[in-house]
Amino acid sequence: MAGPDTSPPQLEDGIRSWDFAALTDPGRVRANNEDAIAFDASLGLAILADGMGGYNGGEVASGMAIALLQASFGRWLAHAGPGAHVRAMRRALQAGTDEANSAILEAGIANMQLQGMGTTLVVAAFGPRRALVGHIGDSRCYRLREGKLEQLTRDHSLLQEQLDAGMITPEQAAQSPHRNLVTRALGIERAVDLEMHEHSAQVGDLYLLCSDGLSEMVTDAQISTVLLQNCDLPEKALLLVVLANDNGGRDNISIVLARAGAESTAAATA
Repeated sequence: MAGPDTSPPQLEDGIRSWDFAALTDPGRVRANNEDAIAFDASLGLAILADGMGGYNGGEVASGMAIALLQASFGRWLAHAGPGAHVRAMRRALQAGTDEANSAILEAGIANMQLQGMGTTLVVAAFGPRRALVGHIGDSRCYRLREGKLEQLTRDHSLLQEQLDAGMITPEQAAQSPHRNLVTRALGIERAVDLEMHEHSAQVGDLYLLCSDGLSEMVTDAQISTVLLQNCDLPEKALLLVVLANDNGGRDNISIVLARAGAESTAAATA
């Protein structure tokens, strides 16, 4: 794994804290929950994974991804601190993703019942001035800024490729039988590329990490309406889960919310 950048950290002001809330729910159709979520407010780290695979494979894959990334990239963040250079952070996050990918792949090879298991991934590292967001598959990251919701990630899916190529319209995509076919996942191949982008961060920003159990059941307009509600983060998360279930709840629903604040608050981990 890459070590921390040795250049002196920049003096940073602006965002003093990131407040978090997270919630996962099996939905109304599936008996088990193959999603996994975690955050560490002291590190500004949020991770969400949506597993896939027979038997308990999906649960194993997503759980491994979360645990391994928390251990490796979380440890790196704790050592590097908030002044770490973004290039070093990118290297460390890709290295942690590579480790998780290899571990999940090897576990599937060693256990026939877990063969073919994999997981999507969306991870965000939040700092005083920026948010580094990485993703694999169709789990997403959105940002609400000054009343406007923006999708920051682009799905690694067959459906997205068809849309990009102009083969289907957004209206046809909404009815497509290929909505859940991802073109990139953790634990499927020997090498995996974590798509990463750096975003500026400012006080008041609200980030949403979610599995497709939310984005498939709730429109962006509905998500925006909930996030704009005058309530605390745990209630916003609950409202989104309730809405996804009210709209059918066909898949597991997972949410991590992160809001940039101007005041310092006590760190918490969930």
